[in-house]
Amino acid sequence: MKSTTEIKGILQAATIEELPEFIKEYSADGRAGVRKMAESAAKRLAALEKERQRIETMRTYEEQYIDCAYICGIDEAGRGPLAGPVVAGAVILPKDCRILYINDSKQLSEKKREDLYDIIMEQALSCAVGYATPERIDEINILQATYEAMREAIGKLSCKPDILLNDAVTIPRISIPQVPIIKGDAKSITIGAASIIAKVTRDRLMREYDKIFPQYGFAGNKGYGSAEHMDALKKYGPTPIHRKSFLGNII
Repeated sequence: MKSTTEIKGILQAATIEELPEFIKEYSADGRAGVRKMAESAAKRLAALEKERQRIETMRTYEEQYIDCAYICGIDEAGRGPLAGPVVAGAVILPKDCRILYINDSKQLSEKKREDLYDIIMEQALSCAVGYATPERIDEINILQATYEAMREAIGKLSCKPDILLNDAVTIPRISIPQVPIIKGDAKSITIGAASIIAKVTRDRLMREYDKIFPQYGFAGNKGYGSAEHMDALKKYGPTPIHRKSFLGNII
């Protein structure tokens, strides 16, 4: 008979495919600790099935436009911060894509976003980002700058989309058919993927800016108006990456 320690090791090393056999073998074990491990394995399987069902729900729009060869998701990151660019992501996924845990990037931990970024970049048929600088945001306003970043991202794709699934907006001066979806980053796997690509790209950039302007805490606040950021603004004034039109009466 295997010891409890040995069984724990088996569970820790088990793949998803091996869990049903583990549950079958140990759920009726005479030792309470071993039965608890079997219950843990069963919960893990149930959680995985729930996630698979959620992803299927997130494929509703993709299934609706399945006749389109290339479905592109569009989303942005950084419309609200006081500093840094706005970044747009454009992603075309394979039609059978079912990357688990894709969601609105704001609902994910930083580590999960980073992990998913690598998976999306590996599996996407095409992926691109567009930027609008703080200067451009000040010049034409944040909404128009966001549209500009989105058009740039679309233009960088290696294959032309047949349809765009956008998070809430309709992008001006684009001839490709568009479907604006309110809270689309939580309803479409393709928009969710674009949300993650945009967010991770911008966060990495803000961490680099933090090395240049360490007083403002950009690595942590990503340019948003945290207490640390606001105090630094009042003490040191704005940097070249601050959006002057956003600062109002702050400084």
